[in-house]
Amino acid sequence: RRAQPPAEGLTRPVHGRPQQGRAVQPPARPTAMMPRSSVERPPFRPPASDRPVALPRQPRPPKRRNWRRRITVAIALILVAFIGFGVYLDQNLQRVAALPADSAATSSGTNWLIVGSDSRAGLSAEDEVNLATGDAAGQRTDTIMLVHTGSSGSVLVSLPRDSYVPIAGHGSNKLNSAYAFGGPQLLIGSVEAATGLKIDHYAEIGFGGFVGAVDAVGGITMDIPEAIKDPKAGLDIQAGTQDLDGTTALGYVRTRATASSDFGRVARQRALLSALIAKATSPSTLVNPFRLVPLANAMTGTITVDNSDHIWNVASLGLALRGVSGGGGVATTVPVGSTPNVGGQSVVRWDKTRASSLFGSLQKDVTPPESALGP
Repeated sequence: RRAQPPAEGLTRPVHGRPQQGRAVQPPARPTAMMPRSSVERPPFRPPASDRPVALPRQPRPPKRRNWRRRITVAIALILVAFIGFGVYLDQNLQRVAALPADSAATSSGTNWLIVGSDSRAGLSAEDEVNLATGDAAGQRTDTIMLVHTGSSGSVLVSLPRDSYVPIAGHGSNKLNSAYAFGGPQLLIGSVEAATGLKIDHYAEIGFGGFVGAVDAVGGITMDIPEAIKDPKAGLDIQAGTQDLDGTTALGYVRTRATASSDFGRVARQRALLSALIAKATSPSTLVNPFRLVPLANAMTGTITVDNSDHIWNVASLGLALRGVSGGGGVATTVPVGSTPNVGGQSVVRWDKTRASSLFGSLQKDVTPPESALGP
């Protein structure tokens, strides 16, 4: 017969007899007094061979750099800085009521009157000695130029300061005396009456501003046709190609100690102005803040314009002068007929026929004929 399992509470039989003993107790069940963790079986852990293998962590791809956004931000910052600098320069300009309110002249295109004054304003006694300007009182015009821009291109006309023209309220006299009599308004009125051209803009620069502009661009290179020694202008220069600093350049445009006197003087003024504009608008200056900023400060800090003029008007003048200096325009002197002596002074009388042809062409904004051009 098959053996039966021992009854509950009995031990295994010994020698076929059941014996009384302790019963085999089943595993205890968890109670409220017994922590569950003490009776739970440990979690099943598969063999190591069956466990999932952790893959190596892949590096994150680098974030895509938004170059377009960075470039846009950089351009925006540059524009803000450029506009801010332009506003500063515009506020730095000196202004005066230069254009006469009662002007009746009309003409096509745009006309500037550029004046180089002999004002000592802003110069110390030491500057006056170094620049050989003297300490003359009052203010006169050493340089008078008319710049026309329009569909016919740019035309630069030198007006000799000794030009004998009518001056309202003062009869006929030298052109530069109009400034001494009545300032920019009387000078512009006299130029309009003599040329028939409407003057739209005005620019005046003194000795100090001219020197500062030349030095700011690192000097200018000029081909000097003849040696000149003029103690009155503080000039002692040899012939040949050479670099001029601000002080030497000022003496060069002021001197009259040559055989050509005033006519050679206006020719030197045009040549030096062309060289200065070419250097000031060259890439070596425009991309170099150590030249551009001092140049802009020197020009705007000492230049005087009409109340209606702004920095963008001055910029357009610079472009027009660059066109002339680059050979894309015409540079000339008003045609001269004679140089008589009037009232004990040598004056310059214009050639009326050729001068009328020159200014008549500019009034209509057409290129003047070769026959109307002066030296």
